[in-house]
Amino acid sequence: MMKVVIATHNKDKLKELKKGLIKLGIELLDLSSFPEIGEIVEDGETLKENAFIKAREVFKKTGLPSLADDTGLEVDALGGKPGVYTARFAGENCSYLDNVNKMLDVMKNIKANDRSAVFKTVMTFVDDKTELFSIGEVKGMIASEKKGLGGFGYDSIFYVVNEGKTFAEMSIKKKNIISHRGKAIKNLIPKIESYIKADTNTKESA
Repeated sequence: MMKVVIATHNKDKLKELKKGLIKLGIELLDLSSFPEIGEIVEDGETLKENAFIKAREVFKKTGLPSLADDTGLEVDALGGKPGVYTARFAGENCSYLDNVNKMLDVMKNIKANDRSAVFKTVMTFVDDKTELFSIGEVKGMIASEKKGLGGFGYDSIFYVVNEGKTFAEMSIKKKNIISHRGKAIKNLIPKIESYIKADTNTKESA
């Protein structure tokens, strides 16, 4: 069975990724198995660059196929920000709540019709033979107040219009189906499956 390392220290993100990738039938490891790997500097200018930085670094240090993602919240009223700075919108080492409170503060005078936003995830897979990536996104609005107790990050203020709920008000199952990360996982799975199949066929015919 193929072993793949998920390149994140974020336990909430890890939980979502493992649940979405279980159908691949591969053994999923996380960075707790590799304590020598500390925080990886994400200095790319795009989500795709940052996701590949993480996956390449973990592959380099473990020698195992690695999977990473980077997620950004792009708010139209803020010119697409925070984007690549989504996780540290309120500053370095900030909490989820710090980020949410800052977003609510900077958006407090923005009218309801102007609060549109997009959540995007770029997911990457890297090993010695290939590099794959996928994109998932979901459109929504920034709520004027926190709603719901589930999820993490900006889930309590990201309102999905078609569902009439924030991510934090949805069941985990529902969120994983319609979310940006859920879509990125769904889009990457067939690419990894095709790669594994082709690699297996190559080895068998060698």
